[in-house]
Amino acid sequence: MRSACGVAGHSAEPPVLRHRAASGRAGRRGAGGELGTGPRVAGARITGVLDLRYATVDSVVRLSQCRFDDAPDLSGARLSYLNLSGSVLPGPTSARVRVDGSLRLTRCRLRGPIRLGGAHISGTLFLEGAELTAPDGPQPVLQLKQATIEDEICAPGLRTHGEIRLDGAAVAGSVDLNGARLHHPGHAVLDAQTLVVEGNVLMRRVEAAGWIGLGGARVAGRLDLSHIRLSNPGDAALRASGSTFGELWLRGSASLDGRLNLRRTQIDVLFLEPDAVPDVVLLNSLGYTTLIPHEPAERRLPMLERDREGYVPHAYEQLTAAYRRIGDDHAARLVQLAKQRRHRSTLAWYGRLWGHVQDATVGYGFRPLRACVWLLSLLAVGSAAYGLHHPPPLKPSEAPQFDPVFYTLDLLLPVISFGQEGAFAPQGWYQTLSYVLMITGWILATTVLAGVTRSVSRG
Repeated sequence: MRSACGVAGHSAEPPVLRHRAASGRAGRRGAGGELGTGPRVAGARITGVLDLRYATVDSVVRLSQCRFDDAPDLSGARLSYLNLSGSVLPGPTSARVRVDGSLRLTRCRLRGPIRLGGAHISGTLFLEGAELTAPDGPQPVLQLKQATIEDEICAPGLRTHGEIRLDGAAVAGSVDLNGARLHHPGHAVLDAQTLVVEGNVLMRRVEAAGWIGLGGARVAGRLDLSHIRLSNPGDAALRASGSTFGELWLRGSASLDGRLNLRRTQIDVLFLEPDAVPDVVLLNSLGYTTLIPHEPAERRLPMLERDREGYVPHAYEQLTAAYRRIGDDHAARLVQLAKQRRHRSTLAWYGRLWGHVQDATVGYGFRPLRACVWLLSLLAVGSAAYGLHHPPPLKPSEAPQFDPVFYTLDLLLPVISFGQEGAFAPQGWYQTLSYVLMITGWILATTVLAGVTRSVSRG
């Protein structure tokens, strides 16, 4: 590396480095040919472009708390370790840069987009406490598209005014954005489609004005959104369709002002507190193995009723399966009953009418004791009515002795005969009552059979 630098180290003003470097190799030998550890500069003002395009720097470069007038150009460079902690600079242009160690931008203030597309960082990308801003426009403040991070992205307390773009990036460790403040109203604050993270993505207590996109992402560990505040009114606040997560945590005082989109997402453990669910969700084809914390079905069902697509049978089946896996059959039945009621609202008028009959009589088969109550009530009414007024026999010489209880049972139970119904012929009002008992008996038998069949098929 050939450079022309001037340092004023004894004045009250910060030292000034006027830098211009050509492409080449900066090894462990300094300008005088002696073995060195690389430049270590603190508190300097650097004028001109730090040009390391396609250069190879084997030593550690530390330019901490410096002020850069122009954006460094690291495109295609290969660096050992770069530390710009506490510096103020326009966003560096670093496409396809390779850093064999870590890249440290701790507490930096970057006034332009950081372009690290296709970068390969063998260590950690440090952005803790950094502040990233960029001119208004489509450019992201941090661009890591198709980048590879072999350790972690460490950015707790990050502040951004614009979009972070991580689509197609791969992180072997975790991504830590705890306590970040992300601002890009009406637009994406984090676009991480198809992001692959082998560890966790930690976003606890994040406050974001804009939306987070994780469509097609894969997080082997935990996506932790505990206590998050997302605001994107009238549109999706969290878009994670078609993703795969080991765990998804949405809990604590988490608040989403906007839609929650988890369509076609697969999750092993879903930690979802009912109070954290927004007013509009998209859950079609969402799959999860375990749902925690354990909540009564009455607390979970409103979430399914908020689905923008209306009646989504798969969402009810998933919730039913989650309750059955932990042995809560009562909650599973309540979910299935709610599913039938929601399905009823999609039917034609005659289907809705028949559904109301099934619901009122036996709860679509999930409340079979209702059938017993109805049968006993009708048995009491019929027995009392026919006990007071015996119907005349059709053939007096062949008719058995009349029994009002068994005669009523003959009318109510279509598949059982006690020899009473065919031997007697009620007249007038009592004939009408017999028709009512027969029709009611058929309805009860049909609904009970349908409910039993439904339960067995899901058992």
